[in-house]
Amino acid sequence: MGIEGQRRRINWRARERVPQPAGHGSGLARALSKLGFCSRSQAGELIEAGRVRVNGVLRREPQWRVNLQRDRIEVDGQGIREEAKVYLMLNKPRGLVTTAADEHGRDTVLECLAGKGLPFVAPVGRLDKASEGLLFLTNDTAWAARITAPESHLDKTYHVQVDCVADEELAKRIQAGTDSEGDFLAAKRVRVLREGTRNSWLEIVLDEGRNRHIRRLLAALGVGVRRLVRVAVGPVPLGNLPKGEFRRLTREEVNGLRPQEG
Repeated sequence: MGIEGQRRRINWRARERVPQPAGHGSGLARALSKLGFCSRSQAGELIEAGRVRVNGVLRREPQWRVNLQRDRIEVDGQGIREEAKVYLMLNKPRGLVTTAADEHGRDTVLECLAGKGLPFVAPVGRLDKASEGLLFLTNDTAWAARITAPESHLDKTYHVQVDCVADEELAKRIQAGTDSEGDFLAAKRVRVLREGTRNSWLEIVLDEGRNRHIRRLLAALGVGVRRLVRVAVGPVPLGNLPKGEFRRLTREEVNGLRPQEG
């Protein structure tokens, strides 16, 4: 590298070390995610690869603070503008990972959206790989954060096939809850939907969601899960949406999922 090139490199680094005022917007990786361009982890990779500029200056720190109202962000020389907000519901099939990108190369729920001409969207909350049913996806990170916040207490309704003949006594035990791996897990409501000779279907409603909540709760009670399908979140049901298909939420559905103030 020549002397002039070395000077330019030093100047870029010097600019990157300029102190920033507290409360100056959000981190650069998060900003790209909020704009609906890509996931935060993908944004971090782009930034560290030297493909992102802020106001014409190369920035390599994912946490570099930006103000979306004032700062211009470019990726590979192209200005990034905020995408129109998109709100989707998907009938997640079993076997897909609920993430925007999987570090182990497994198929993700975004496979169901491929080739549909949509902007980048991310899953809202999680369904584990073996679970099925209703999953929201959006590029509105503020909306997603509000409806997944613990204080939202949105009901989530599941139909669960268990490996035993269930009765009302089991339903009461599930609703009462038990300890599992240091957590106390319980359900808001439980009822028996139908019984077979070797298994049963239960409807289980949660108003919180810990990691593998239902599977861990039932395992602690000696009950195995054969299928787990989320059929509703708050006032929005899965309905007859085919497995692997998605549709846009209506404005009423989007607003109905917003936690009520106060």
